[in-house]
Amino acid sequence: MANTIEASGSMQEYERKTTSGVAPRTAVQTKKAASARPAKEGFIDVRNLVKVYGGPGQEKIKAVNDVSFTVAEGEFFGFLGPNGAGKSTVIKIITTLLSKTSGSIRVAGLDLESKGADIRRIIGYTGQSIGVDGELTGRENLWLIGRLYHMPNALVNERVDELLEVLQLKDAANRRAYTYSGGMRRRLDLGAGLVHHPRILFLDEPTTGLDPQTRNAVWEYLRKLHKEERMTIFLTTQYMEEADQLCQRIAIIDQGKIVAEGSPAQLKAGIGADVITVRISQGEAFEQGRERALAIVGAVAGVTHSTAFDEGVSAHTADGGATLLEILRRLDAERVPVLQVSLAHPTLDEVFLQHTGRQMRVEEVKPMSRGFRNRRR
Repeated sequence: MANTIEASGSMQEYERKTTSGVAPRTAVQTKKAASARPAKEGFIDVRNLVKVYGGPGQEKIKAVNDVSFTVAEGEFFGFLGPNGAGKSTVIKIITTLLSKTSGSIRVAGLDLESKGADIRRIIGYTGQSIGVDGELTGRENLWLIGRLYHMPNALVNERVDELLEVLQLKDAANRRAYTYSGGMRRRLDLGAGLVHHPRILFLDEPTTGLDPQTRNAVWEYLRKLHKEERMTIFLTTQYMEEADQLCQRIAIIDQGKIVAEGSPAQLKAGIGADVITVRISQGEAFEQGRERALAIVGAVAGVTHSTAFDEGVSAHTADGGATLLEILRRLDAERVPVLQVSLAHPTLDEVFLQHTGRQMRVEEVKPMSRGFRNRRR
């Protein structure tokens, strides 16, 4: 451990080791770096990324299928999709935690293949599993991370005090982490990814399993972090509201492919109409009822687009009120078994439905915690 942490070290030594990341660039360095890269390259640049699981003699599963996107410096970018869509696989590859099958990735101008160690110095990562050590206090957890990044003691202590304050953990700083609530452990885990002042923060479903109050507190801190430190943040989430509230731009991923990309406002504006959703009663005649409903709804004047999904039919229209009444009249006349009808302005739910043909279900799974098994009594 002593060889890894380097218990002694000066501020100058720390800055020398992190000049590729944490220490700010001069204007000349920034200009030269920008001119050396292609004009369209992003701060995070992913091109034709593929990840296939399964070795010789095993079934091949393509978890990520030819994914390309860019993230600008200082942007709050979101990957939105259901469980199993490929979100975590992509973020683990970018953060060097998982190897790719093919494709190219550059982070802050650094090639993933040859500069993985340099990339790790400039990023922070908070995964779905809570990685803090339950036998250490909150303060000790953050201090340890700082020393692993070779930060000098004075700087670590200053940063730890700052994070404990902003994460509202100051009063519990000297308690062992296994005594913390789930929300407190998640905040401490988030702080661990921020100790070394990363240029880019990767968050893999950071609020899954949290209660609404704690989730809102995490959202507020992330907004503050992005605004005040102008940090580049890459968030994966299965929560539509979370992506809508936090992200400046979103890529919707489903079954390993990006199906839509843009700002939340742009994606919703792309629907360009009110959305009528008709849910059909489940039963033996469900498939037949849905087919009849799709034909009826599509023939109503004012409907610009109609789609069948796993529970029924959705329709887009410029005049939701009048069109809804006509749809209900025709469905009733044809005795289609309707369970529920709703009218709404476009949301990211409708965007996902339009591009995938089904609604996205959120799976509330409590985040796994590492290091909380052997508790002292």
